[in-house]
Amino acid sequence: MNAQTISKTSDLNPGQRSLVTISALTAKGDLENLNTQLHIALDEGLTVNETKEVLVQLYAYCGFPRSLNAINTFMGVLEERKLKGIIDKQGPATTNRSDTADKYEQGRKVLEQLTGTPQAKPAPGFGEFAPRVDAFLKEHLFGDIFESDVLTYQQRELVTISALAAMPGVEPQLQAHIKMGINTGITNGQLVEVANMIAKLVSKTQANVLYKLINKPELPLIAADMMVRISEIEVLPDFLEEYKSILKEESAVSVKIEPGVIALFAMYQKENPVQVRIVEIYANKEAYQSHLKTTHFQHYKTTTMKMVKSLKLVDMTDVDTQTMQGIFKKIN
Repeated sequence: MNAQTISKTSDLNPGQRSLVTISALTAKGDLENLNTQLHIALDEGLTVNETKEVLVQLYAYCGFPRSLNAINTFMGVLEERKLKGIIDKQGPATTNRSDTADKYEQGRKVLEQLTGTPQAKPAPGFGEFAPRVDAFLKEHLFGDIFESDVLTYQQRELVTISALAAMPGVEPQLQAHIKMGINTGITNGQLVEVANMIAKLVSKTQANVLYKLINKPELPLIAADMMVRISEIEVLPDFLEEYKSILKEESAVSVKIEPGVIALFAMYQKENPVQVRIVEIYANKEAYQSHLKTTHFQHYKTTTMKMVKSLKLVDMTDVDTQTMQGIFKKIN
């Protein structure tokens, strides 16, 4: 295990950040951003075989569908780079550190190294209740995947922690792997940086699960200067369908590409469709000001100006902040 441990630092190096990013986005199923980040990871020196190994390992934590989608995305990235004449470093091929025939025993010993505690055969509880799961866990995950030497134990734990931190409902497993990661040399400072990255890549809600487990203050889900506004718009009847089409496109693009635009929820009255209402929520005033300067908003504003009969902007605030926080926790 000493050979697996890299020097302890207070934060993550570029290679480790790439592992965190790829793992979190794969677990989230965000293939668009994963595509971008795979290019960055390769540019920063992650090898093709290291990346493959990350995506293979992740099937054990976030399932075959997300793993296979990520692998297909990676294949597309490599093909695109090949067409551009970019030659990426392949890196060493996967081999197993141990050639023992008893995969269960091999996996049990790996798990003992990772946890620093004896591992009973079968595992108490779930292993006695469902022996096949215990066998798969020991023989395949730890006896086969973790024993392949393309990635170190520490790198594998960083991958696992990042994926679990990006997924809701797996707090016990995340807690267990945080302990294993620390045993491989992952520092508290590095875990904090992982949480910071999860907040940006996935959500503050998911990041707070990790912050809580490492005894760090959780992030507020609602900024003090968050903006909530209702736009009351009356559209000229002759332009109604054209207006709705332009508004639909603008709101979709804004929410998709602007991190500070939390919601642009457009509606119209059933009995009077020309009466349009938009619930606008911005992370803070700076996000709102930035939104006003975007190309897509400027296009919306200039093209619909002749279509709008009246416009009233109503700034709102919450009656019950605690309940508001609960709503954002559910959707963040």
